[in-house]
Amino acid sequence: MIYAGEDVEIKLLKLTSTAFNDNEEIPVRYTCDGLNQSPPLDIDNIPIETKSLVIIVEDPDAPINTWVHWLVWNIPVTHHIKENMLKGQQGVNDFSRKFYCGPCPLNGTHHYLFKVYALNDLLQLPDNAKKLQLERSMSEKIIAFGQLTGLYTRK
Repeated sequence: MIYAGEDVEIKLLKLTSTAFNDNEEIPVRYTCDGLNQSPPLDIDNIPIETKSLVIIVEDPDAPINTWVHWLVWNIPVTHHIKENMLKGQQGVNDFSRKFYCGPCPLNGTHHYLFKVYALNDLLQLPDNAKKLQLERSMSEKIIAFGQLTGLYTRK
């Protein structure tokens, strides 16, 4: 369990992918060197009271701050998010795009954090929302969280 404050207990989601294992290489297909499609994700241990899911994909190894690759909220509750999924509302990433932009490090191996949040409500955000707005809006609604880390090095 994760605790967000004294009385708020956040449950752990189990996040996996059929495309890659935790802390292993992300296949080229899901990067800027391939089809640049979002990978499939499987989510287990979703609390019954979940009303929506949120995905944030980011690269903490980017040269200037953590780089946001994908933001999606108000995803209908599901245990399987298919490859190149388009359900939910997509926000503006750090490429100034409103869709998934896969790993594309300039040099070295980078870690890509696929974060999934289960919320007890839907979010009311503008179409041009960025990560900070999303995090502020969902902060009091998070009931579960899971993370999958993938690695990528450009050849």
